[in-house]
Amino acid sequence: MSGDVKHDYHLVNPSPWPLIGSLGAFTLAVGAVLWMNKDAAADFGPIAGQPWVMIGGFALVLYTMIGWWRDVVRESVVTKEHTPVIKLGLRYGMILFIASEVMFFVAWFWAYFAVAFFPTDHGFASWPPHGIQTFDPWHLPLVGTLVLLTSGTTITWSHHSVQTGDRSGAIWGLAITILLGLLFTTLQAYEYSHAAFFFGASGDVREAASALSFVAGSPDAVVEPIVYGSTFFMATGFHGFHVIVGTIFLIVCFGRLLAGHFTPKSHFGFEAAAWYWHFVDVVWLFLFATIYVWGAGAHAGGH
Repeated sequence: MSGDVKHDYHLVNPSPWPLIGSLGAFTLAVGAVLWMNKDAAADFGPIAGQPWVMIGGFALVLYTMIGWWRDVVRESVVTKEHTPVIKLGLRYGMILFIASEVMFFVAWFWAYFAVAFFPTDHGFASWPPHGIQTFDPWHLPLVGTLVLLTSGTTITWSHHSVQTGDRSGAIWGLAITILLGLLFTTLQAYEYSHAAFFFGASGDVREAASALSFVAGSPDAVVEPIVYGSTFFMATGFHGFHVIVGTIFLIVCFGRLLAGHFTPKSHFGFEAAAWYWHFVDVVWLFLFATIYVWGAGAHAGGH
Protein backbone atom coordinates (compact mmCIF):
# COMPACT_ATOMS: atom_id res chain seq x y z
CA MET A 1 0.00 0.00 0.00
CA SER A 2 1.28 3.47 -0.80
CA GLY A 3 2.65 5.45 2.11
CA ASP A 4 0.16 8.31 1.69
CA VAL A 5 -2.90 6.06 2.09
CA LYS A 6 -4.34 6.45 5.60
CA HIS A 7 -7.26 4.00 5.51
CA ASP A 8 -7.75 0.23 5.33
CA TYR A 9 -9.46 0.17 1.94
CA HIS A 10 -8.16 0.40 -1.59
CA LEU A 11 -9.83 1.19 -4.89
CA VAL A 12 -9.05 -1.40 -7.53
CA ASN A 13 -7.71 -0.22 -10.88
CA PRO A 14 -9.99 -0.31 -13.95
CA SER A 15 -10.28 -3.96 -14.92
CA PRO A 16 -11.49 -5.75 -18.07
CA TRP A 17 -12.13 -9.02 -16.28
CA PRO A 18 -15.79 -8.53 -15.24
CA LEU A 19 -16.74 -7.82 -18.86
CA ILE A 20 -14.58 -10.60 -20.33
CA GLY A 21 -15.76 -13.06 -17.70
CA SER A 22 -19.42 -12.20 -18.35
CA LEU A 23 -18.97 -12.66 -22.10
CA GLY A 24 -17.17 -15.95 -21.49
CA ALA A 25 -19.87 -17.28 -19.17
CA PHE A 26 -22.61 -16.24 -21.60
CA THR A 27 -20.81 -17.85 -24.54
CA LEU A 28 -20.20 -21.00 -22.50
CA ALA A 29 -23.89 -21.30 -21.59
CA VAL A 30 -25.14 -20.61 -25.12
CA GLY A 31 -22.54 -22.98 -26.57
CA ALA A 32 -23.62 -25.75 -24.19
CA VAL A 33 -27.26 -25.31 -25.27
CA LEU A 34 -26.28 -25.41 -28.95
CA TRP A 35 -24.10 -28.46 -28.41
CA MET A 36 -26.94 -30.37 -26.75
CA ASN A 37 -29.54 -29.47 -29.39
CA LYS A 38 -28.66 -30.97 -32.74
CA ASP A 39 -32.15 -30.25 -34.04
CA ALA A 40 -31.47 -26.49 -33.89
CA ALA A 41 -29.44 -26.64 -37.10
CA ALA A 42 -32.32 -25.08 -39.03
CA ASP A 43 -32.03 -21.94 -36.89
CA PHE A 44 -28.33 -21.83 -36.04
CA GLY A 45 -26.70 -23.64 -38.93
CA PRO A 46 -23.62 -25.84 -38.60
CA ILE A 47 -22.75 -24.66 -35.07
CA ALA A 48 -25.75 -26.55 -33.68
CA GLY A 49 -24.68 -29.88 -32.23
CA GLN A 50 -21.01 -28.82 -32.23
CA PRO A 51 -18.96 -28.08 -29.08
CA TRP A 52 -16.82 -25.26 -30.54
CA VAL A 53 -18.85 -22.33 -29.20
CA MET A 54 -18.91 -23.93 -25.75
CA ILE A 55 -15.15 -24.57 -25.89
CA GLY A 56 -14.56 -20.94 -26.88
CA GLY A 57 -16.66 -19.76 -23.94
CA PHE A 58 -14.78 -22.03 -21.57
CA ALA A 59 -11.48 -20.68 -22.91
CA LEU A 60 -12.66 -17.12 -22.17
CA VAL A 61 -13.63 -18.17 -18.64
CA LEU A 62 -10.19 -19.73 -18.12
CA TYR A 63 -8.54 -16.58 -19.49
CA THR A 64 -10.56 -14.51 -17.02
CA MET A 65 -9.53 -16.78 -14.15
CA ILE A 66 -5.85 -16.43 -15.05
CA GLY A 67 -5.95 -12.67 -15.49
CA TRP A 68 -8.20 -11.81 -12.58
CA TRP A 69 -6.49 -14.11 -10.10
CA ARG A 70 -3.12 -12.76 -11.26
CA ASP A 71 -4.27 -9.23 -10.40
CA VAL A 72 -5.61 -10.29 -6.98
CA VAL A 73 -2.37 -12.16 -6.19
CA ARG A 74 -0.36 -9.08 -7.17
CA GLU A 75 -2.48 -6.92 -4.85
CA SER A 76 -1.81 -9.35 -2.01
CA VAL A 77 1.85 -10.28 -2.54
CA VAL A 78 3.44 -7.36 -4.41
CA THR A 79 1.59 -4.15 -3.47
CA LYS A 80 0.49 -5.45 -0.04
CA GLU A 81 -3.01 -3.97 -0.35
CA HIS A 82 -4.82 -6.78 1.44
CA THR A 83 -5.23 -5.27 4.88
CA PRO A 84 -7.15 -7.09 7.65
CA VAL A 85 -10.30 -5.25 6.61
CA ILE A 86 -9.84 -6.31 2.97
CA LYS A 87 -9.24 -9.91 4.03
CA LEU A 88 -12.44 -9.85 6.07
CA GLY A 89 -14.29 -8.58 3.02
CA LEU A 90 -12.80 -11.37 0.91
CA ARG A 91 -14.08 -13.90 3.44
CA TYR A 92 -17.58 -12.42 3.33
CA GLY A 93 -17.42 -12.44 -0.46
CA MET A 94 -16.44 -16.12 -0.58
CA ILE A 95 -19.20 -17.05 1.85
CA LEU A 96 -21.78 -15.23 -0.27
CA PHE A 97 -20.41 -16.85 -3.43
CA ILE A 98 -20.78 -20.34 -1.95
CA ALA A 99 -24.29 -19.41 -0.75
CA SER A 100 -25.22 -18.41 -4.31
CA GLU A 101 -23.88 -21.74 -5.55
CA VAL A 102 -26.06 -23.52 -2.99
CA MET A 103 -29.09 -21.82 -4.57
CA PHE A 104 -28.07 -23.17 -7.98
CA PHE A 105 -28.09 -26.70 -6.62
CA VAL A 106 -31.40 -26.07 -4.86
CA ALA A 107 -32.87 -25.31 -8.29
CA TRP A 108 -31.55 -28.54 -9.85
CA PHE A 109 -32.63 -30.63 -6.86
CA TRP A 110 -36.03 -28.94 -6.90
CA ALA A 111 -36.53 -30.01 -10.52
CA TYR A 112 -35.55 -33.59 -9.69
CA PHE A 113 -37.59 -33.95 -6.52
CA ALA A 114 -40.66 -32.24 -7.97
CA VAL A 115 -40.98 -35.19 -10.35
CA ALA A 116 -39.58 -37.83 -8.00
CA PHE A 117 -41.97 -37.08 -5.12
CA PHE A 118 -45.05 -36.52 -7.29
CA PRO A 119 -44.59 -38.57 -10.49
CA THR A 120 -48.30 -38.96 -11.12
CA ASP A 121 -48.76 -35.17 -11.13
CA HIS A 122 -46.36 -35.09 -14.09
CA GLY A 123 -47.96 -37.94 -15.98
CA PHE A 124 -45.62 -40.76 -14.85
CA ALA A 125 -46.68 -43.96 -13.14
CA SER A 126 -43.55 -44.19 -10.99
CA TRP A 127 -40.09 -42.76 -10.38
CA PRO A 128 -37.66 -43.67 -11.80
CA PRO A 129 -39.86 -44.02 -14.88
CA HIS A 130 -40.64 -47.47 -16.18
CA GLY A 131 -37.81 -48.87 -18.29
CA ILE A 132 -35.06 -46.62 -16.92
CA GLN A 133 -31.96 -48.55 -15.89
CA THR A 134 -30.33 -46.39 -13.23
CA PHE A 135 -26.76 -46.68 -12.01
CA ASP A 136 -26.01 -49.17 -9.27
CA PRO A 137 -25.00 -46.79 -6.43
CA TRP A 138 -22.71 -49.37 -4.81
CA HIS A 139 -20.34 -49.66 -7.74
CA LEU A 140 -18.81 -46.69 -9.59
CA PRO A 141 -20.80 -43.98 -7.74
CA LEU A 142 -19.56 -45.39 -4.43
CA VAL A 143 -15.97 -45.35 -5.70
CA GLY A 144 -16.40 -41.71 -6.70
CA THR A 145 -17.82 -40.93 -3.28
CA LEU A 146 -14.82 -42.51 -1.54
CA VAL A 147 -12.47 -40.57 -3.83
CA LEU A 148 -14.12 -37.24 -2.93
CA LEU A 149 -14.25 -38.04 0.79
CA THR A 150 -10.55 -38.89 0.70
CA SER A 151 -9.82 -35.63 -1.11
CA GLY A 152 -11.66 -33.77 1.66
CA THR A 153 -9.28 -35.38 4.13
CA THR A 154 -6.16 -34.53 2.14
CA ILE A 155 -7.17 -30.87 1.60
CA THR A 156 -7.72 -30.60 5.37
CA TRP A 157 -4.27 -32.09 5.95
CA SER A 158 -2.76 -29.60 3.52
CA HIS A 159 -4.61 -26.65 5.08
CA HIS A 160 -3.50 -27.65 8.56
CA SER A 161 0.07 -27.94 7.30
CA VAL A 162 -0.07 -24.40 5.93
CA GLN A 163 -1.37 -23.15 9.28
CA THR A 164 1.49 -24.84 11.15
CA GLY A 165 4.22 -23.95 8.67
CA ASP A 166 4.73 -27.54 7.45
CA ARG A 167 5.58 -26.80 3.81
CA SER A 168 6.22 -30.42 2.83
CA GLY A 169 2.92 -31.63 4.27
CA ALA A 170 1.05 -28.79 2.58
CA ILE A 171 2.55 -29.62 -0.82
CA TRP A 172 1.92 -33.35 -0.56
CA GLY A 173 -1.62 -32.94 0.75
CA LEU A 174 -2.56 -30.48 -1.97
CA ALA A 175 -0.94 -32.54 -4.74
CA ILE A 176 -2.88 -35.64 -3.67
CA THR A 177 -6.11 -33.62 -3.53
CA ILE A 178 -5.60 -32.40 -7.10
CA LEU A 179 -4.95 -35.94 -8.33
CA LEU A 180 -8.07 -37.19 -6.56
CA GLY A 181 -10.11 -34.40 -8.14
CA LEU A 182 -8.86 -35.37 -11.59
CA LEU A 183 -9.63 -39.03 -10.83
CA PHE A 184 -13.18 -38.18 -9.80
CA THR A 185 -13.74 -36.24 -13.03
CA THR A 186 -12.43 -39.19 -15.03
CA LEU A 187 -14.76 -41.59 -13.21
CA GLN A 188 -17.70 -39.26 -13.83
CA ALA A 189 -16.94 -39.05 -17.55
CA TYR A 190 -16.67 -42.85 -17.74
CA GLU A 191 -19.96 -43.21 -15.91
CA TYR A 192 -21.73 -40.81 -18.27
CA SER A 193 -20.41 -42.68 -21.30
CA HIS A 194 -22.15 -45.83 -20.03
CA ALA A 195 -25.47 -44.24 -19.05
CA ALA A 196 -28.52 -46.17 -20.27
CA PHE A 197 -30.64 -43.01 -20.48
CA PHE A 198 -30.40 -39.71 -22.33
CA PHE A 199 -30.07 -36.01 -21.66
CA GLY A 200 -31.91 -34.16 -24.40
CA ALA A 201 -34.61 -34.59 -26.97
CA SER A 202 -32.67 -34.51 -30.23
CA GLY A 203 -33.80 -36.60 -33.15
CA ASP A 204 -31.13 -39.21 -32.45
CA VAL A 205 -32.26 -39.50 -28.85
CA ARG A 206 -35.91 -39.84 -29.79
CA GLU A 207 -35.09 -42.57 -32.27
CA ALA A 208 -32.94 -44.44 -29.74
CA ALA A 209 -35.56 -44.09 -27.02
CA SER A 210 -38.28 -45.32 -29.31
CA ALA A 211 -36.16 -48.38 -30.15
CA LEU A 212 -35.93 -49.38 -26.50
CA SER A 213 -38.59 -51.52 -24.87
CA PHE A 214 -40.43 -48.87 -22.88
CA VAL A 215 -44.21 -48.74 -23.01
CA ALA A 216 -45.14 -49.71 -26.56
CA GLY A 217 -47.40 -47.19 -28.20
CA SER A 218 -47.31 -44.79 -25.23
CA PRO A 219 -46.22 -41.17 -25.75
CA ASP A 220 -44.42 -41.42 -22.41
CA ALA A 221 -42.07 -44.00 -23.94
CA VAL A 222 -39.87 -41.15 -25.14
CA VAL A 223 -40.75 -38.41 -22.64
CA GLU A 224 -40.00 -40.40 -19.48
CA PRO A 225 -36.35 -41.24 -20.20
CA ILE A 226 -35.69 -37.69 -21.38
CA VAL A 227 -37.17 -36.17 -18.20
CA TYR A 228 -35.17 -38.51 -15.99
CA GLY A 229 -31.97 -37.95 -17.96
CA SER A 230 -32.36 -34.18 -17.99
CA THR A 231 -32.86 -33.90 -14.23
CA PHE A 232 -30.11 -36.44 -13.49
CA PHE A 233 -27.48 -34.90 -15.74
CA MET A 234 -28.24 -31.30 -14.73
CA ALA A 235 -27.76 -32.08 -11.04
CA THR A 236 -24.74 -34.37 -11.32
CA GLY A 237 -23.23 -32.55 -14.30
CA PHE A 238 -23.42 -29.17 -12.59
CA HIS A 239 -21.60 -30.72 -9.66
CA GLY A 240 -19.02 -32.18 -12.04
CA PHE A 241 -18.45 -28.69 -13.47
CA HIS A 242 -17.81 -27.43 -9.94
CA VAL A 243 -15.29 -30.20 -9.38
CA ILE A 244 -13.43 -29.05 -12.51
CA VAL A 245 -13.48 -25.42 -11.36
CA GLY A 246 -12.40 -26.46 -7.86
CA THR A 247 -9.53 -28.49 -9.29
CA ILE A 248 -8.38 -25.45 -11.28
CA PHE A 249 -8.63 -23.43 -8.07
CA LEU A 250 -6.43 -25.97 -6.28
CA ILE A 251 -3.88 -26.06 -9.13
CA VAL A 252 -3.52 -22.27 -8.86
CA CYS A 253 -3.05 -22.61 -5.10
CA PHE A 254 -0.45 -25.33 -5.70
CA GLY A 255 1.57 -22.95 -7.87
CA ARG A 256 1.29 -20.23 -5.24
CA LEU A 257 2.31 -22.68 -2.54
CA LEU A 258 5.45 -23.60 -4.46
CA ALA A 259 6.15 -19.87 -4.95
CA GLY A 260 5.99 -19.28 -1.21
CA HIS A 261 2.92 -17.02 -1.24
CA PHE A 262 1.24 -18.66 1.75
CA THR A 263 2.31 -18.22 5.37
CA PRO A 264 0.69 -19.46 8.59
CA LYS A 265 -0.77 -15.97 9.12
CA SER A 266 -1.63 -15.07 5.52
CA HIS A 267 -3.16 -17.75 3.30
CA PHE A 268 -6.76 -16.82 2.60
CA GLY A 269 -6.49 -17.84 -1.08
CA PHE A 270 -5.73 -21.37 0.07
CA GLU A 271 -8.43 -21.24 2.74
CA ALA A 272 -11.04 -20.15 0.19
CA ALA A 273 -10.07 -23.05 -2.08
CA ALA A 274 -10.44 -25.45 0.87
CA TRP A 275 -13.89 -24.04 1.68
CA TYR A 276 -14.95 -24.47 -1.92
CA TRP A 277 -13.67 -28.06 -2.05
CA HIS A 278 -15.50 -29.02 1.14
CA PHE A 279 -18.65 -27.47 -0.34
CA VAL A 280 -18.23 -29.67 -3.43
CA ASP A 281 -17.79 -32.72 -1.17
CA VAL A 282 -20.95 -32.01 0.84
CA VAL A 283 -23.05 -31.47 -2.30
CA TRP A 284 -21.84 -34.80 -3.69
CA LEU A 285 -22.78 -36.64 -0.49
CA PHE A 286 -26.31 -35.27 -0.86
CA LEU A 287 -26.34 -36.21 -4.55
CA PHE A 288 -25.14 -39.72 -3.81
CA ALA A 289 -27.63 -40.31 -1.00
CA THR A 290 -30.66 -38.94 -2.86
CA ILE A 291 -30.23 -39.36 -6.60
CA TYR A 292 -28.01 -42.45 -6.69
CA VAL A 293 -29.23 -44.42 -3.64
CA TRP A 294 -32.77 -43.27 -2.91
CA GLY A 295 -33.52 -42.39 -6.55
CA ALA A 296 -32.28 -45.70 -7.95
CA GLY A 297 -35.52 -47.46 -7.11
CA ALA A 298 -35.75 -51.05 -8.26
CA HIS A 299 -34.15 -50.35 -11.64
CA ALA A 300 -30.47 -50.09 -10.70
CA GLY A 301 -28.16 -52.09 -12.84
CA GLY A 302 -25.63 -49.81 -14.53
CA HIS A 303 -22.00 -49.21 -13.60
